[in-house]
Amino acid sequence: MRSETCKVLVIGAGPGGYVCAIRAGQLGLDTVVVEAAAPGGTCLNVGCIPSKALIHAADSFHDARRLAGSNPLGISAAAPVIDLAQTMAWKDGIVARLTGGVTGLLRKAGVRVIRGRARIIDGKTVEVETTDGPLRVQAEHLVIATGSQPQAIPALPFGGDILSSTGALALTAVPDRLAVVGGGYIGLEIGTAMAKLGAAVTVVEAAPRILPQYDAELTRLVAARLAALGVTVLTGARAQGFADGVLTVQTEAGDHAIPADKVLVTVGRAPVTTGFGLEDLQLAMNGRFIAVDECCRTSMRGVFAIGDVTGDPMLAHRAMAQGDLVAEVIAGRPAVWDKRAIPAVCFTDPGIVTVGLMPGEAPEAAVATFPLAGNGRSMTLERDDGFVRIVHDRGTGLVLGVQAVGAGVSELAGEFALAIEMAATLTDLAATIHAHPTLGETVQEAALKGLGRALHL
Repeated sequence: MRSETCKVLVIGAGPGGYVCAIRAGQLGLDTVVVEAAAPGGTCLNVGCIPSKALIHAADSFHDARRLAGSNPLGISAAAPVIDLAQTMAWKDGIVARLTGGVTGLLRKAGVRVIRGRARIIDGKTVEVETTDGPLRVQAEHLVIATGSQPQAIPALPFGGDILSSTGALALTAVPDRLAVVGGGYIGLEIGTAMAKLGAAVTVVEAAPRILPQYDAELTRLVAARLAALGVTVLTGARAQGFADGVLTVQTEAGDHAIPADKVLVTVGRAPVTTGFGLEDLQLAMNGRFIAVDECCRTSMRGVFAIGDVTGDPMLAHRAMAQGDLVAEVIAGRPAVWDKRAIPAVCFTDPGIVTVGLMPGEAPEAAVATFPLAGNGRSMTLERDDGFVRIVHDRGTGLVLGVQAVGAGVSELAGEFALAIEMAATLTDLAATIHAHPTLGETVQEAALKGLGRALHL
């Protein structure tokens, strides 16, 4: 059997894995990354990037349809049509450019990429099934970055007209009727896009309201927008099965029969911890996730884990930060996980951003809210529904959390996280000159309101 050796062996070239490998290579560590598919993982290939491309196309099509009728902008346009197959080809082009970019970055950092399926033999040895036959790789340090996959439910196994998010992002025609099982951010992002493309969409959510991980104040505007788009939402409902083009749903009021051409199941994601020999290492687990310490070390010396396999929040940027950390630790540099803020963005319509503590998580704190209706830039974008909210310490003004809902607020996530990481106070935000006219001014205005000095409210 062919064999290789290295200092660092990374299993998985998703956001966490490829960042870990690149940084390790930059630090002069002999690094190998093993990946069965294209570099970039779920996020780049079948998740974050493809879904945002679909959302952009859907928004553009929806705007074109709106402009074909009477509108306050005075624009006249012909009724648009969409070729979803061409849209998907455009999306695939973006993915190809990005995966090619990741491959180039790995090469630039001196990282060896092995294409194939890995199987762990022990804490320092992995066997990879490649097109040229098996290859055994021995390493001083092993990094597990296998990510996560869509969670199936027994009543709706993936296949045929029952889609995971991966399947939905590969459709070449807009379904006439789409049922979305799961009213979290993945289901609502894709469901909203399909509604804008012309599908009749029904969302089925077991919780009392959609987006249950957020508070009702943030989700209220999303629910109103779904209604305006003609999306039917059933809450407190559980899907029982799908047959002959009908999804059966159980609610307290009785069963519902929902006609559907496609059913999208988005009830969460599950860490990929089986199928590659991980169980043989007998690592300490935290429920279904791999337990790690503040340096992403597992219970076995020399073995690290990063990304979705280590638990919530399952976010690409968290995985990237962990990957960078592990490379520093292996290189012998003083590094530890000490992040105070991990922003989360929901690309619904309107979008939602949350960083730090929510009002309910800091009941003794004060809350300052500024509406987008008071922001000139929001008005010029024709979308002034929403707000920016700052949770802060009553005495010191220390920023504990920042949330926003509205069109374009995703681009404010960086400022929100920076404020918390740098221990900013309301005074810091209020005293920082923000460019006019921008959405960012709402952050300054919310801080001013918290100080009792609101200018545009």
